[in-house]
Amino acid sequence: MTEKKQLNLTETPLVQRPRAIVVGASSGIGAALARRLAAEGYALALLGRRAGQLEELAAAINRSAGQTVALAYPHDVTHYDEIPALFQQIVAALGRLDLLAYVAGVMPPLAPNEYNFEKARQTVEVNLLGAIAWLDQAAMLFQRQGSGQIVGVSSIAGDRGRVAHPPYHATKAGLSTYLESLRNRLAKHGVHVLTVKPGFVDTEMLAGASRTFWVIPPAQAAGDIWKAIRRRRQVVYTPARWRLIALTLIHIPSFIFRRLSF
Repeated sequence: MTEKKQLNLTETPLVQRPRAIVVGASSGIGAALARRLAAEGYALALLGRRAGQLEELAAAINRSAGQTVALAYPHDVTHYDEIPALFQQIVAALGRLDLLAYVAGVMPPLAPNEYNFEKARQTVEVNLLGAIAWLDQAAMLFQRQGSGQIVGVSSIAGDRGRVAHPPYHATKAGLSTYLESLRNRLAKHGVHVLTVKPGFVDTEMLAGASRTFWVIPPAQAAGDIWKAIRRRRQVVYTPARWRLIALTLIHIPSFIFRRLSF
């Protein structure tokens, strides 16, 4: 069991910080989104595999706030059996929950002629099964309380199956469909579900990409996600021009699409 943690907030009955969990917060988009949510007044539980980076992020956020508004929970999302109890522990530490963002993801490098089941399994376990394990917990809570926001970071890579990394594309397609199903199931209960589809973002994951362009910093992606959260959008591409590219790619005939290298 993770050690007991506690927020130290200055609040009044009329002015209280919303609470959020960010899964995959130790680097990249997750870390940038955590910083943005903290700047927008959220109290946070931050989860990720790299304990050192996670603790540093929480400490930086707390120094900036002048109080303890961020709690760090080192966690591997593939440890599925731990998640229900850990989720309850975190909600108890936060006092309540208003938003859960799943940002964790991997894309192990894959050569053009490589078919590696171990890499595929890791990709599925982190990108899809980990997301379902965490977001199911949020869905159950939010449905009971009649409010809440779920954010899942998918990818434009899930809009069609490309040649570069079949397991990665499959997991992002699966995550997008899962999020759409949650949205349709939870909308009548007052719960908002956002699907985020980034293009190329300057993170460690780019090491597994065969070709990149229009690369944006994580902070820009986090800003687009925050705007979509605030506006209660259903799907957001970041940067926005990827939406037009996606519409084009979806309608390209298969015999042409299979020749593309990205």
